[in-house]
Parts: sequence; C-alpha cells; structure tokens
Amino acid sequence: MPLVQESEDDVAGEQLESTRQALREAVAQAERAAELARLLDAAQAKAAEAERAAEELRGLQDRLRETEERLEAVQAAEDKLRRDLAEQRYQAEVARWKLSSVQVARWSRLGDAIKTGKSNPVRLARGLRGAARPAKRPAAPKRQPVPQAKAEARQVPGAAFQATTSTRTVGGVSVKLKPFRVPTGPNTRPHLTAAVVADPHAEALLRYEWRQTTGFTPKDFARVLAAEVPHLLLVESVEQGPWAGELKEPGEGLRALLAWCAERGIRTVFWHTKGEVADVAAAAGLFEHIVTALPASVGAWGTALAGAVSERGPGRREPSLGLLPFGIQPRVHNPLPLAGDRFDRVLTLQELLPAHLSYPDVLTSYRWPKAVDCPPGTELWRMAELAACGTPIVMSGDAPGDEEADARRAHVALRRAYASGTMTQKTDELLDAIGLPSARATLDISVIMIDRGDLDRTLAQVAPQKGVVQLVLLSDAEDAGKRARAAMPDRVDVVVRRPEPDLTVGGLLNRALDLCEGDLVAVMDGQDAYGEHYLTDLARAFLFSTADIVGKAAYFAHLRDVAATVLRQPAAEYSYLPEVAGATLLARRTVLRSIGFADVSEGWDEVLMRQCRNDGIKVFSADRYGYVRLRDRDRWLLGSAQLVDYGPAEPHAFV
Repeated sequence: MPLVQESEDDVAGEQLESTRQALREAVAQAERAAELARLLDAAQAKAAEAERAAEELRGLQDRLRETEERLEAVQAAEDKLRRDLAEQRYQAEVARWKLSSVQVARWSRLGDAIKTGKSNPVRLARGLRGAARPAKRPAAPKRQPVPQAKAEARQVPGAAFQATTSTRTVGGVSVKLKPFRVPTGPNTRPHLTAAVVADPHAEALLRYEWRQTTGFTPKDFARVLAAEVPHLLLVESVEQGPWAGELKEPGEGLRALLAWCAERGIRTVFWHTKGEVADVAAAAGLFEHIVTALPASVGAWGTALAGAVSERGPGRREPSLGLLPFGIQPRVHNPLPLAGDRFDRVLTLQELLPAHLSYPDVLTSYRWPKAVDCPPGTELWRMAELAACGTPIVMSGDAPGDEEADARRAHVALRRAYASGTMTQKTDELLDAIGLPSARATLDISVIMIDRGDLDRTLAQVAPQKGVVQLVLLSDAEDAGKRARAAMPDRVDVVVRRPEPDLTVGGLLNRALDLCEGDLVAVMDGQDAYGEHYLTDLARAFLFSTADIVGKAAYFAHLRDVAATVLRQPAAEYSYLPEVAGATLLARRTVLRSIGFADVSEGWDEVLMRQCRNDGIKVFSADRYGYVRLRDRDRWLLGSAQLVDYGPAEPHAFV
C-alpha cells in the first residue's frame, strides 16, 4: 500500500507540475497576445491617422484646385478690366485727336480770326494771314498693347506648368478647345525629395514620383536647395536654360553644385536624353551615376567613361552606367478626356503637334483628335504617350476602321503602353540602383466572391486575374477550400468561410471585408463574366484619378431570353459619376471599411453609392471592357441600353 500511495503521489505531483507549466505557458501566451493586440491597436491607430492625413491632403488639394479656378476667374476679370481701360484710354485719345484736327483746320482758324478781329481791322488782317497758312495736322493715335500683370504676381503653386494655348489650327481653320488641367499632386513617394534640372517633358515625367525642387540656377542653388535638402540630384542633358552651358563645358557652377551635394551625402545622377554623348561626357563624368534614355548610346558611354580617368582624378570611382528610358506617367498620360467631343478628323503628327507647343499644351493635343497618323520612325515613347491618352493611332496606309474597332484597338494600345513600364516602375529601378528606398503604396487586391451554387464557374472568373493577393470565398461546398486553392495561383492567399444562412448579402460582404488584407478590395459576382484583364484595367484608374471607389457605369450585358447584347451608358467611360455597378466594385480597403455594406440583400450597391454621395467619397467609372452582366431577362436594361448585336457579348467586351 505505501508503494502504491507513493506512486499515486508522484503521479499527482507530475500532473500538478504539468498543470503549472501549462499555466505558465498560457500566461506567457496571454502576455504575448496582449502585446500583439497592443501592437495591432497601435498599428491600426497609425493607419487611421495616416488615412485621416491622406483625407485632409485630398481636401487641401480640392480646395487648392478650387482656389486656382477662382484665381483664374479673377485674373480673367482683371484682364477684361485692363482691356476695357486700355480701350477707354484709346477712345479718349481719339476724341482729343479729333478735337485737335478740327482746331487746326483752315475753316476753323478763319472763323476764330474773324471772331477775334471783328472790332480791330489790324488784328483781323493778321489773323486772316495766319489762318491762310497751312497747318500740320496731329498724328492719329495708335492702339497700345494691353499691359499685362507681372508674371511673378500671377504665379500660383502648380500653375506654372499649365497649358497656355486653347486654340489649334488645322487646314486654316481655328478650333477652340478646353485645355487639359495638369494635376498638381499628389506624389508617389512623399518621403523622398529630389532636386531636378530638366526640360518640361522630363519634368512632367518625374514631378509626381517624389517631392521635386526645380528652378534653381548656378548662382542660387545653395540658397534654394537649403530650404529642403534633397536626397537626390538628377540633371538631364538639357540644351537650354541656365545649366545648358555648364553641361557642355563643366563650369564652376556645376562643380560647386556637385561639391555641395557631396558634402551632404546627396546622390547625384546625370540623365542623358538627347544630344551627342561626346558633348556632355565631361560633365556627366563628375556625377556618381549616369543613366541614359537611349539604349543605342550605351556603347558610346562606355567608351567615353573609359577615356575620362584623368578628369575624375585619383581616388574617384568611375560612375555607374544604366538605363532610364522615358515611360508613361499615369498622372498626365491617361484617358481622362477633354471637355466636349473629339475633333472628328485623323490628324498627322505634324498637324497635331506644331513646334511652338509647350509640353502642357502637348498633353492637351494628345486628347484632341479622332485618331493620329504616325509616320514610320515615330519615337516609341511618343506613340506610347498617345496610346496612354486613349487616342487611336493609325499608320500610313492602314485601312480605316469603324468606330467600335478603333475604340477596341485604342484600349489594347493603352494597356500595352502601361504594360511597357510606367515612370513609377522605372523610378523604382533607378532608386534601387543608386541605393535610395523605392518604397511606395501598392495596388494589391483582395477579391470577395460569394458562391451561388456553381463553384467552378465562380473560380473560373477570378483565377485568371492579375494583381490578386487574396481571395475571400464564401461557399457551402464541402471541398471549397481544396478546390479554390487548386484553382488559384500559388501567390494568392485563399480564405474560405461558410456563409451564415441568417445573414443578408450585405452582412456577408461585411464579414468577408473584415478578412481582406489587400490595399484594394474587389467584389465580383460569379453569375457574371469577367475577362482576364478586368482587374488590371480597373485598378489602373487609381493611378490617375483621385477616386476612392472605381467601377463601371458603362458595360456590356447579355440577355439570354432574346439573345441580345447591349451596351449601357457608353458615354460614362472615364468620368466621375454618382454610381457604378456593384459587381464591378473596386475600392480602397480603408475607405470601404469606414462606410461598410448595408444589411440588405437587394440593392446593397445602390445603398453604398448613396452613402458615398452623402460622405463626399469620389466614385469613378472606368472603361466599358472586361465585364459582362449576364441575365436571363431584364426588360429595364433592354429598354435603357444600346443594342450592339444578337449574339454573345464576349467578342465585344473582352479585348
């Protein structure tokens, strides 16, 4: 018995110790969980603060835009008053001239002589002799140029880079158009500051990639750059302006600028975009890094740098050499249209872009014509910029196409232009190469889908999509998780949950939204059809619009009962609108979580759009392609949309 008792005591002791150990581990896990919860709360607080700051920034940008518009109106009124005053002064001068002309006329002088000398014959005779002599008439006044306000007094932040020419002349006919408003912000990397010497074209490509300082000269750079010390100096091979002479023959101003940067650890980059390598090689060799926009010049640069050892001096390493070709800048090269219809003619490149246009005016011209005829040898970057603005490009000898074919071809060209590399992507590569952080916000997408009983069809709509990092699937199927993971690429995180039967569609979407981790959240409907480029085309709008929600108000639909394909609201492409279709919703996750989905099953998207209007959240309608609403019947849609064809919609919608 004592042995048994002792054995039981040992077992009890081990169990007690095991329990204590488990308790200690539980306490430790609870402490870790509490710490993680604290860190999560802190991170969420920071994210909320960042979102509030971003919202304030958007508000400031809107107010700045409104202020600029009011200032333009005031300046226009001031110009009108100045013209009216000049006209009144001119008319007063004309009146004085007419009076003087009358006074020196012979008959007027004879009358004056008779009047003053009627009581004095001597004075009368003298007056008549004087009146008989010819008198010189005064010269007629000329209109003087209307005085303009000083440029310094008229400049406002961001206004210096706006279009200035509102008329174009084609075949002797002048056409007035509303200029494209070049956006003043925001930029992609607000944590990074760059001092840039560049022509207007290159400046437009770079000005949204970081906080950019321009306009400094060899005489004042130390004062200007000291106000916000940059992380990077980038100098283009400019051929005009205060730095052009310094680059042809390295001058004291350039050497002083580079020495100033070296003292502060500022990276220096020379960007060759034009001209002969030999003309700028000496100046470029003084920089830490050289990049060229012209791949054909790489060999010449290698030769020039190899022969410039003596100029660099002892202890100075050879500059690195890389490529930085021109790329699409989404903030200015985008399909946002001008006010009014396009000019209904195909223009040659020479007609579209006369030599006198500034680059902001070029951005207006890109969006103006029905199509552009580009001759062989046109620079690839020029064609990419045209395509990114949604303008159809035809080559000499091409057969003319119909309007729909031109629109489809233009959309494909736009997609290819962006796929060739935006300036943001090329700037990433530059910053990585020179050792500066290229961190920026992403457009990773979480997709929410509710399985309506046909899981294979549901997965077939989302599996081909690019840019997806997460699929949140609500499905009753027993093997939904296994089938979803098999269908989706390995890069996609798959989260599967069973839908709770007592929840509305809005309630289900809210539960799914809580599981989303992507920067953007898409809601897709498995009963509709989506092309493989649907999400990448839709997400592109976030690169150039200021909207928080993007979708489609213009889209194709197919009605099975009459086998008809219709197009709804074709004029709604690329515009800010009150609402978009719920099955095309793509929104910023933080914004969507702030408003949530209404607890309804029917019309949840209409309620969401109404909430956006009430809260001032911008909604943007993208292109018409990549999505088809499929219904057995829909009399309202059939009556309100434009008939396209009797047959399937995919050949029209998927390009």
